[in-house]
Amino acid sequence: MSPSISDIDVTKLPRHVAIIMDGNGRWAKKQGLPRIMGHRKGVEVARKIVIKARELGIPYLTLFAFSKENWQRPKMEVETLLALLGEYLEKELPLLKEKAISLRVIGDIEDFPIDLQRRIKEVEEATSSLKEMTLVLALSYSGRSEILRAVRLIIEESQMKGLHPGAIMEEDLRKFFYIPDLPDPDLLIRTSGELRISNFFLYQIAYTELYFTELLWPEFTEEEFTKAILDFQRRERRFGRVYEF
Repeated sequence: MSPSISDIDVTKLPRHVAIIMDGNGRWAKKQGLPRIMGHRKGVEVARKIVIKARELGIPYLTLFAFSKENWQRPKMEVETLLALLGEYLEKELPLLKEKAISLRVIGDIEDFPIDLQRRIKEVEEATSSLKEMTLVLALSYSGRSEILRAVRLIIEESQMKGLHPGAIMEEDLRKFFYIPDLPDPDLLIRTSGELRISNFFLYQIAYTELYFTELLWPEFTEEEFTKAILDFQRRERRFGRVYEF
């Protein structure tokens, strides 16, 4: 029997769910379709999962949409992905407003064309006052780059303020992450059967629960998302501690 919302304990929801949406191209190949059709289907699935997360009451959802490494793909595919991103931002703004979802973007946004950068900022500003859920899109994102960027900035600040290295605490480093107040993911979902993190949230997932599925992203459903939440709720999170009975 398929899992349903009624099976979920609303008192034990993950505060932040992050998803590595993998397998669009392989799905298209399986269907005998061009890769672009896989990406289009992937956008449709992303929309459904955003709505489901909002319905469940999950405060933060991060979608790994475009990695720093994705720039190395064929030029035509990259251009198509950028066009899809612009299309998504244009079409989904009404939905974000309707569902009271604020959009935040993390990554090296300067890598994108100026018009796309402008559109990203417009949607962020248009939804900044919406508080029911925060949707984070990781675009031209690299976990290593985020850490390196934070280290460089904290060194600059320390030199200006004359701080001793021993005075630098973890919260000081976090100040220089793309979104300093973004809570660490409680649950990380990866589709397509790959068992790796692919340079995503390397610092933030120290105690994140990991959920891997063989499903390609275009095959991922609201039911599978619910299943991942239920799996998360069955786990005991100890954060390095030991509970004795």
